[in-house]
Amino acid sequence: MIQISNLIVQVGRRTVLNGISFDLEKGNFLAVLGPNGGGKSTLLRTILGLIPEFSGSIRILSGDGQPIPKIGYVPQIKSLDRTFPAFALELVVTSIRGRWPAWISRTERSIGMTALESVGAKHLANQPIGTLSGGELQRIYLAKALIHEPELLLLDEPETGIDASGTSDLYALLDNFRMNTGGLVMMVTHDWDVAYHHATHVLLLNNKQISFGTPKEALNGDAVRNAFGHIGHEHAMLAGRQ
Repeated sequence: MIQISNLIVQVGRRTVLNGISFDLEKGNFLAVLGPNGGGKSTLLRTILGLIPEFSGSIRILSGDGQPIPKIGYVPQIKSLDRTFPAFALELVVTSIRGRWPAWISRTERSIGMTALESVGAKHLANQPIGTLSGGELQRIYLAKALIHEPELLLLDEPETGIDASGTSDLYALLDNFRMNTGGLVMMVTHDWDVAYHHATHVLLLNNKQISFGTPKEALNGDAVRNAFGHIGHEHAMLAGRQ
């Protein structure tokens, strides 16, 4: 479903990603881990086409070998002004319009409500965005990403600003997305527990590819030391396996 071969990305004179290669089939959950500045978000942005200049190849294919037209994306930083006088459904519908809607058609409302229902947030449709909790807002952004029924869902540190209950709900939703649609999830995270208990595969980065494989294969002690330069994260890794 996604095939990346010898991906090299430079920003200015700095090589942010160097020699990234992996293949992953549909229905899997890839956790992308590594230190800050290691190129994790750059990888997602390159896959999205937001960084058009790179060397190597990125192929994203559907089950019949055709290019996938629909990719969902949940960004790391929500730049939305929470004081903006708008409702949750309007935020979801921006994924259809590409802008804030002055009004919502009957068709758009139906599509938006279906997306909200799929993430358990139908009851939030008419809630002002400024009153939403971090977990509720994350559900709205997830509904926005799922509205076009993507086959590939990219998430950049979606746990940010969410409490433990909201985080648990988020991963249950992602697991349901994979099981119900066969879609592929790629998520940047710092949460080792997520990597072990939700991800099927792990990509460990520090500007270059340190390791790729199942969580057990990719997060071995040598790989963690190579990525972070010390053993502190190895202790966190082992704790996450308990």
